[in-house]
Amino acid sequence: MLNIVLFGPPGSGKGTQAKFLEEKYQTPQISTGDLFRYNLKNDTDLGKQAREYMDKGSLVPDEITTNMLIDELDKGKGPKGYIFDGYPRTTSQAEALDKILEDKFEDEVTVTVALVVEDEILVQRLLERGKTSGRADDVDEDIIRHRITEYYTKTAEVAKHYKAQGKWVEIDGVGEIDEITQKLIEAINDAMINE
Repeated sequence: MLNIVLFGPPGSGKGTQAKFLEEKYQTPQISTGDLFRYNLKNDTDLGKQAREYMDKGSLVPDEITTNMLIDELDKGKGPKGYIFDGYPRTTSQAEALDKILEDKFEDEVTVTVALVVEDEILVQRLLERGKTSGRADDVDEDIIRHRITEYYTKTAEVAKHYKAQGKWVEIDGVGEIDEITQKLIEAINDAMINE
């Protein structure tokens, strides 16, 4: 199996690249955002649990997010692997993902790829996106900067986890979309060869 974990701060182009990788490797993308939207919209037990925390303005515990992921993996029919987008976000989630892949598939994460983009470029991209996205968090520069800082704070610990396993690769996320896609493909293919 090919299991890719895709990292990137808000505005890095991670969602766009995930779609290209999904097509290239014929592996489904599992986005944490999509999992939350599905569970909240369909009022599942996990969605109800998550909403209780969200309504209080609290972070949803890792366990709920992990259980949403497990439910999604249980729907799979012998895939070639997965592209994880937005999960893991904490070290405990990274450890949970290692255990889930081992228990369910006798497999592991192949590579984690992080798109690296300077903060000022991210801010400009998100402000530009905010003109058409309709997302409130894309139009306020203070909120954008807070999201970027939070991403780096959380990701630093997860990066350590995967660096220790020799599975962390950083890719320059600035340039033409197809150039970045090519760099990602090269990094993933190298990881597959070295697995």
